Amino acid sequence: MSKIESKVDKSSEKFKSNYDYNKGLTDQLNTTINQIKKMGPSHRVEKHKLKGKLTARERINKLKDLDSDILELSTLAAYNIYEDEVPSAGIITAIIKIHGHSCMVIANDATVKGGTYYPMTVKKHLRGQEIALE
Repeated sequence: MSKIESKVDKSSEKFKSNYDYNKGLTDQLNTTINQIKKMGPSHRVEKHKLKGKLTARERINKLKDLDSDILELSTLAAYNIYEDEVPSAGIITAIIKIHGHSCMVIANDATVKGGTYYPMTVKKHLRGQEIALE
């Protein structure tokens, strides 16, 4: 197979401008996702932990095989849709391996509005179930 040579000039101003712009977008997306992954406000997470409970992501992490990655779906669900903040629509949907089998897990996060279901929560939950059936 022949090698495909790039004709992109990485030293051009156009390339540098496009790179900087897209790097900024990527950084902004990563910051948003990292904030969302914290789930509920810190005081609710702390209250949850004081009761001896694990967060939804911690439960999933304990459930999965040690060598399994977590493929989280729909992290941005409900982002900027409601007046209230509802990170990840209040639930985590992810694909993990349990005893070597790929499994869909859906975990409710009580640190987000006490586990209240919003319309997007229902939609995300149903989509997770659909994916599990495929």
